[in-house]
Amino acid sequence: MLELLTLNTFSRLLEGLLITLEISVVSIIISSVGGLFMGVLYNLKNPFINAFCRFCLEFIRVMPLIVWLFVIYFGLSRWFGLNLSAVSAAILVFSIWGVFEMMDLVRAALQSIPKHQYESAISLALNTYELYAFVILPQALRRLTPASINLLTRMIKSTTFAFLIGAVELAKVGQQIIELHHSNIYASFVIYGIIFFIYFLLCYPLSWYSQILEKKWS
Repeated sequence: MLELLTLNTFSRLLEGLLITLEISVVSIIISSVGGLFMGVLYNLKNPFINAFCRFCLEFIRVMPLIVWLFVIYFGLSRWFGLNLSAVSAAILVFSIWGVFEMMDLVRAALQSIPKHQYESAISLALNTYELYAFVILPQALRRLTPASINLLTRMIKSTTFAFLIGAVELAKVGQQIIELHHSNIYASFVIYGIIFFIYFLLCYPLSWYSQILEKKWS
C-alpha cells in the first residue's frame, strides 16, 4: 500500500485537481453572473421571456449531463467545425446547466420578496434598474445564498462526469493511477479514498457555511 502513497501519485492527483478546479471555478463564475441576470429577466414577467426561460430550464433539466457532454463534445464540435477541448466542452456544459439552475433560484428568491417592497420602491419613483439594484436584489441575495451554495457544491461534484469525454480531471487521474497499479489489491480503495477526501475538503466547508447562513438569516 505504501507504494501508492508516493510523491508521483500526489503530484498527478494535484494535476487532476487543478483541472477539476478550472472546470468548477470558471463554470461557477459564469453560472453566478449569468444566472443572476437571467433570473432578473425571468422575474420581469414578460410572456415571451418567461416562455423562453421556462423552456430552456425544463430542457436542461430533462437532459442528463452525460448526454449534454457527449452532444457538445462529439456532436457540436463536428457539426460546426469547432475545435473544442474536453475541458472547454465541460466548462460550456456546466456553465449552461448552472446558468439556468441559478436563474430558477434567483427567480424564487425575487418572488419571495414581499409585494409591498416593490410598490414602495415604485412610489419613490425608482426605475427598474434602481428598484432591483438598491431594494430587491440586496434582500433577495440573502435568501439566495444558502440555496446557491448547495448548487455550487453539486457543480463541483458533477465535474467527475467530464472524464467521460477525456478530460483528465481528478477522477480520471485516479483511474489512471489504479490501472497503473492494477496488481495492488489496495489500489482502488486507497486512491478513491484520497479522491473522496479531496472532494470532502472542497464541498463540506461550503455546505457547512450554507447551513450557518440559513440559520442566521432564517
